[in-house]
Amino acid sequence: MSTDTAYNELLTHLKRVHYLGSVASLVGWDEQVNLPPDSADQRAEQNAVLAELSHEAATNSRIGTLLTELEQAAINLSTDQQVVVREARKEYDRATKLPADYVREKAIQGSVGYHAWAKARAASDFASYIPVLEKNIKLAKQEAGYLGWGDRAYDYMIDKHDPGMTAAVITKLFSELKTELVPLVRQITSSKVKPRSDKLTGFPVDGQFKFLREVTEKLGFNYRRGRIDVSLHPFCSGNGADIRMTTRFREDEPLGALFGSIHETGHGLYEQGLPLAHHATALGQAAGMGVHESQSRMWENQVGRSRAFWAFFEPRFREEFPAQTSDVTSDELYLAVNKVSPTLIRVEADEITYNLHIILRFEIEQKLFAGTLAVKDLPQAWNQSAEELLGLTPPDDRMGVLQDVHWSDGAFGYFPSYCLGNMIAAQLWYHALELRPDLTADFARGDFSWLLKWLQTNVHAQGKRHDALALTKRITGQELSPQPLLRYLRERYLPLYCA
Repeated sequence: MSTDTAYNELLTHLKRVHYLGSVASLVGWDEQVNLPPDSADQRAEQNAVLAELSHEAATNSRIGTLLTELEQAAINLSTDQQVVVREARKEYDRATKLPADYVREKAIQGSVGYHAWAKARAASDFASYIPVLEKNIKLAKQEAGYLGWGDRAYDYMIDKHDPGMTAAVITKLFSELKTELVPLVRQITSSKVKPRSDKLTGFPVDGQFKFLREVTEKLGFNYRRGRIDVSLHPFCSGNGADIRMTTRFREDEPLGALFGSIHETGHGLYEQGLPLAHHATALGQAAGMGVHESQSRMWENQVGRSRAFWAFFEPRFREEFPAQTSDVTSDELYLAVNKVSPTLIRVEADEITYNLHIILRFEIEQKLFAGTLAVKDLPQAWNQSAEELLGLTPPDDRMGVLQDVHWSDGAFGYFPSYCLGNMIAAQLWYHALELRPDLTADFARGDFSWLLKWLQTNVHAQGKRHDALALTKRITGQELSPQPLLRYLRERYLPLYCA
């Protein structure tokens, strides 16, 4: 068989795996957006069947044969084809080492875990969630063992979300960030300047939805290939051909839904920017969650919280909500947009203290996987860390350890991606400004096309050719560092609070 024939056959198999995965993603979206409350049991079984089909397709022995043949003829492959084969080998080895019964059990557990979390969170009942979380950790360690990471289970979980990253690398980055971030937070929160976000009340949900739809479309999101709905926890799923985003609304917190939606739009823009013709292969798939988060955080923060952004959108915001904004000055609105105030809820945190929320979770996950922290002791450990890092103690577990959905389906090692994304975003941002010093002037005109095109070319179009560390250095010429993020936070917030 010729190399071209073998490669094309491999693509056929990879496409089948991809499309089955996309169906599972769509079913998962429906579970969080539309599923009737008493239909969870059936959905768990549906998820299990889809997981079995996907696993069967991904472990087809023919894929292994083709990969071996192509690896032996690597000299005849283009650079891009070598990337596809390299990543396909990694995924094939991962799939074939996971027993089918394990895959089914994990799929069912993920669905059961989500509904158990939702119920426990609503009742602030951590005790009912303990068995689920203990089993999820057990399954994660079991999976790491199957893949040969038995003594480095947490590194395995990190690598699943951010290839090439390790707990040691993240610890070094986070330690440097934490050292300078904690005093910066204290400096800002001790300021006499206090945002008046309490004046932003009574914003009808219909108006909020209309405005955020206009904003996200203006940023470049293609609603002919995507949509936005409401869920308990905002998220973005799908690929460039069909992106599903969600948000959540509160009439007295209009900025929460707006910035949550801009955040998810950043994810959606990344997926829509990946080469559609290659979505079944590494050439059309995201480099990792840290890079993914860099896109969402840049659009949410560097762009969405800038004066230039609001110079363009503030008139439209006031037009949509004239009564609600009549006694709010432009300076008050901009300060509310850039409010810094420690909060117990991660998804409601300002962009400075948000990083402390992630450091809290990263440190706890390390202890859980090292066995130095028992699940039953999580609330106490969580509350202690919240007090140390944020100066706040949760009044109940709903506001503390139960607030996030991630652990309910075993997504350990995911949280660090958020803070890594902030670091990457800041580093990319300053490099973009070097290339286009008047970039923010574009925003003031409502033009976001240069930034989007630059990201599409330098980040999106690269697929999985480079991991997060290599991609960041390739674009900016510098190793990933927390210093650009610290510079950005100081430049954005010190003039507002400590001038």
